[in-house]
Amino acid sequence: MPATTDVQVYFNFRSPYCYLASKKMFDLVDRHGARFVWRPLGGWAGRSPPERAKYKLPIVRQDVKRWCKRLGIPFNPPPITTDPTIAGAGSLLAEERGKLREYVVAVMAKEWADGADIGDADVLLAVGESIGLDRQELADAIQDPVRLAQLERNHEEAAEKGAFGVPTFIVGEEVFWGQDRIDFVAEHLDELGEQPPA
Repeated sequence: MPATTDVQVYFNFRSPYCYLASKKMFDLVDRHGARFVWRPLGGWAGRSPPERAKYKLPIVRQDVKRWCKRLGIPFNPPPITTDPTIAGAGSLLAEERGKLREYVVAVMAKEWADGADIGDADVLLAVGESIGLDRQELADAIQDPVRLAQLERNHEEAAEKGAFGVPTFIVGEEVFWGQDRIDFVAEHLDELGEQPPA
């Protein structure tokens, strides 16, 4: 398989299923030679709207708690009011600085393991500093209109491609929705590698 196989990743930092995905999705890079085309979302993008979320929340919490137990990772949900938008904008800077993996893992752990509000700029800036990002540069990035607009464009692109939830992984025309589909993404990448060149 070519080392440049692209995997588009639609990701919202407020999703507990993205937290679960953060523990495994980078294996697609390490073990399968994939290249992430990073597409973070903000606000409610890629998640159930508020009126539906309030009914889903108790069941989702039960489900994610089971998954966390299976994976041996902590689960301490953040405040309901947490807004992931600035975390998404900050991830674009982290990607530019070659620290996307560290950022994703650290931010998701701060939110879902420690129960912190990553919508609080001070919390997010501290996480960024802990992985080597410049605090002022990150502070500027999370308020950058260009990066915030990119989150909106990512949501529009996701809808065009048929991605209706997060995390979603897209390879070519194949769409894989959910953290529990990462193994299918890996299998698909392996299958691509087994195909003879055209």
